[in-house]
Amino acid sequence: MKLTARTFAVLLGTALLTGSANAADIRVEPGPEALVRAVVLARPGDRLVLSPGAYNGGIVLTKPVELMGDGKAHVVGTGSGSVITIDAPDVVIDGLRLTGSGSSHETIDSGVQMTRNATRAIVRNSHIEGNLYGVDIHGARDARVEGNTIIGGDDRLMSRRGNGVYVWNAPGATVSGNTIRQGRDGIFVNTSRKNTFTDNRFEGLRFAIHYMNADDSEVSGNISIGNHLGYAIMFSKRVTIRDNISLDDRDHGIMLNYANNAVIEGNAVVGGGEKCLFVYNANKNMIRGNRIEGCEIGIHFTGGSARNEITGNAFVGNRTQIKFVSTRDHVWSGNYWSDHAAYDVNGDGIADQAFRPNDAMDQVLWTQPSAKLLLGSPAVQLVRWAQSEFPALLPGGIVDDQPLMKPHALPETARKWKESLQ
Repeated sequence: MKLTARTFAVLLGTALLTGSANAADIRVEPGPEALVRAVVLARPGDRLVLSPGAYNGGIVLTKPVELMGDGKAHVVGTGSGSVITIDAPDVVIDGLRLTGSGSSHETIDSGVQMTRNATRAIVRNSHIEGNLYGVDIHGARDARVEGNTIIGGDDRLMSRRGNGVYVWNAPGATVSGNTIRQGRDGIFVNTSRKNTFTDNRFEGLRFAIHYMNADDSEVSGNISIGNHLGYAIMFSKRVTIRDNISLDDRDHGIMLNYANNAVIEGNAVVGGGEKCLFVYNANKNMIRGNRIEGCEIGIHFTGGSARNEITGNAFVGNRTQIKFVSTRDHVWSGNYWSDHAAYDVNGDGIADQAFRPNDAMDQVLWTQPSAKLLLGSPAVQLVRWAQSEFPALLPGGIVDDQPLMKPHALPETARKWKESLQ
């Protein structure tokens, strides 16, 4: 290419004003160093419009520019470091295919890496595949990652892969509308706050969303399918987890570990995982209006969790609805239990008898799993009959004093996904 990118654009008459006297739309044609030269020659505010074809990556953007590819421009990294590094505010990457990062966790080699100078950076509508990390938001405030397809590598053990989107100390970051597959964690956020993760789809991962020390954030409208764990909220405060779906996640649908003052509402956890909801040393959380269905254990409370409010949930078809060892009663009000043989004489929608999801035999089975061989024996049936006739024999545990007669329906989106997987 003999002409510089700027001269070529001027000769074609494509220069346009874009917010300042010098900003322009610049057409860039494929070539070994075409993108590198265009980035060097670009002025703040310029929009580099990449024609279909391949371009060398390993570039660093130190000026507020836009790179537009319309889905047909392929930026190929050098196999070392990140494909594109953003080190300036207000950069936009739109419609690019990005491959070929390095493989170092130490330098977080990524399809796109944002430094702390990348305030308000945007990565959207791009296909980011085969890189160690998809997008690394490393200290950049108010960054946005939206509408991308991010596919990690599968050439190493899952624990040694990178994350689809890594958020570190990046207040205000928004990750929305992405499809993320085949890495370690879909979104891993650490030491951050005020982040929003919405309407993403996750498959083939360890965790769909993984929180560590990240407060005052929102996780809503996401879909996790067939991952080891759906939504893991750990060592964080005031996180809202609303209207998410977990389907066939292997270990847990939602896990709260040292998570406090969270709101978990309107979620649907469906599928044959070990635990739909696992709550470990998590306190003062509101858990309401969730559908918890088809797991080995519906909800497992352990590790000193206290002062949580659990109401309006539907526990449907779990082999064990609750695992919660206690020497005293804990009252939950207004949940539905599919194994509660209830009646409602006055028709107010609330069962006329309180419900205890667990009995003494459940506690024996939790501590002595081999005792399951005796479940059908007359002795076990006699113990359970005696407890039903003489409630004073029941151990401490969960008591729902106003159990519901009907569950709320499975959300339409979750129902359709469930049907598509059957």
